[in-house]
Amino acid sequence: MATENPPQQAPADIDPSDLRFWARPLDERARAFAELRARPEPVFLTLPKLPFLPQSPGSWALVRHADVTEASRHPEIFSSEPSATSPADMPRWLDKYFNSMIDMDDPRHAKIRRIVSRAFSPKMLAKAEDDIARRAARIVDELIAAGGGDFVSQAAARLPVEVICDMLGIPAHHHRRVVELTNIIVGYSDPEYVGATVEYGGGGPKMGRLPTLRMLGTVASAGWRLHRLAAQLGRERRATPTGDLTSALVNANVDGERLSPREFAAFFLLLVVAGNETTRNAIAHGLRLFTEHPEQRELLLADFDGRIAAAVEEIVRYSSPVIFMRRNLTRDHEMNGHTYRKGERVTLFYWSANRDETVFTDPDRFDITRSPNPHVGFGGPGPHFCLGANLARREITVMFRELFDRLPDITAGEPDRLMSGFINGYKRMPCSFTPPTASSVRSG
Repeated sequence: MATENPPQQAPADIDPSDLRFWARPLDERARAFAELRARPEPVFLTLPKLPFLPQSPGSWALVRHADVTEASRHPEIFSSEPSATSPADMPRWLDKYFNSMIDMDDPRHAKIRRIVSRAFSPKMLAKAEDDIARRAARIVDELIAAGGGDFVSQAAARLPVEVICDMLGIPAHHHRRVVELTNIIVGYSDPEYVGATVEYGGGGPKMGRLPTLRMLGTVASAGWRLHRLAAQLGRERRATPTGDLTSALVNANVDGERLSPREFAAFFLLLVVAGNETTRNAIAHGLRLFTEHPEQRELLLADFDGRIAAAVEEIVRYSSPVIFMRRNLTRDHEMNGHTYRKGERVTLFYWSANRDETVFTDPDRFDITRSPNPHVGFGGPGPHFCLGANLARREITVMFRELFDRLPDITAGEPDRLMSGFINGYKRMPCSFTPPTASSVRSG
């Protein structure tokens, strides 16, 4: 029988809608989510009114693996429209920059995914594999030559952004700018990137008009610059296709369907953001995890080929680079004894689902031999499962093969964490290693 009780508000000290919650240590966050999972009813998260933004009605926190996967399987009930990535609705004028297929349902989502899936053909990914290996070797060469330093900027961020930019045909002189712009877009709540801190949560101070305007303007500018780059490349590839992913996308014709210039630009932005940020953070978290758990590193090095696939899945599960996605109820729906009403919102906390003790034995333990490992680090099952999951897996595999083959004792220092409740990211993280012999430099 469905419950009709008043919403249980998130406890003041356990409020995942408040940015200060995500600044807390990992073990504190893990205990907080364990407490939320143990509650018989989902908790309701409230958001303060921010200047220039529509008032958010708040959302229900889905923290259990079963709830996250069920919601993911039923997009006809748990809709991605009007937004899947923001706790609050953004101003409509931002839609032209950020309203991509991740924020769409069928039939619009299916149309774009059909076109895009053709571009991510086995042939395209096979071509990318050779490029990944060459780039990883060169990146490690340069890391060795530098004698260490910031692992994020010198290695973790470089590989995925160079690969996705090369796939799209973005010239090398734009790569650094692409990283800077994507940092702003996913770091919209980090004052380092936007110059203003957004306090999502009833306990946080309300944000003033000027800081909010500064944040919105900075994020919009980043979106506009990436759209302008997409428009330029799109025009060039329509006139003269070169065989890259941009050429495939702008010239694709699937059952008479083509991407409009706006649809291409929005997907272009999604690709450079998702193809950069999530993989770079998985690589950075991976090195930190192998530093904190040397026995797991030894286990991997004892049989790299036999264990790396499971290790990649465990890195993604444990780190959960994407913390949440939002869904919007299209009708009343009962799930696990609770009735969600049409028009309400839910937040799918992948980070919590990946630590659900009813699914994962000893979930707070990093274990590269974990099997089975039905994590939702690439999103839950359903039409919005990450299109680039196999590319990300390959990049993570190749990077750790290159690192541990040539720098088996490389370790990570204390990371500088991104201030975000959306991306579990590291902005910077020092690394050190024993200088290898000259024979370890092999890409020239």
